[in-house]
Amino acid sequence: MQRDCIGIGGSWNEFVEYLVASFKAEDVKLVLEKLSNSDDVAYAKLVAQKSKGMPLISISLTKLLDSAARDCMANMSFGLFKAFKCMKNMVVQEKEHSLQLTKIISAEKERSENIQRQLGKRQKLEKMNSSDKLDVSGPPASNGAQNSPDKLAGRDAASTKVTNRVVPAFRRAKVRGALLQDIEDDKDN
Repeated sequence: MQRDCIGIGGSWNEFVEYLVASFKAEDVKLVLEKLSNSDDVAYAKLVAQKSKGMPLISISLTKLLDSAARDCMANMSFGLFKAFKCMKNMVVQEKEHSLQLTKIISAEKERSENIQRQLGKRQKLEKMNSSDKLDVSGPPASNGAQNSPDKLAGRDAASTKVTNRVVPAFRRAKVRGALLQDIEDDKDN
């Protein structure tokens, strides 16, 4: 079979790849031509096509008898067995790989959950600390450990910080009239 006859140019590697792809495709047929007056087969051919519009691959098959037929059947059986074993090994490897990935995913989920728990605890502690800093004006605790100089200094620093915010004009108290004071009255007091 010549590759020029089927219309495939390029390298031999491309030709062989097309042959393999054609026989792996769904459109593979075994065509048997019978003799007109008997049940015997005159000739057979294997026809494959990768997809519609692509060239047909046609391989003529010859009839084998006796030992040649047995050898051919043995070769085909052995080839099928090797292909089966290869596929079985690939499936086993994929299952092992899938199991490893599942273990990795579960370990990562557990790690993520631990980090989320730690983050939640840290956020709760920060909220508690921030609420302690805001509650400086509350009654002093009787516990001496809570009134340590370090903690009081930290609280005092936070409480002495005053932000100078300007009150908007529409919220300011309106002053009407004038306040008159008598200087003599102030001297008597």
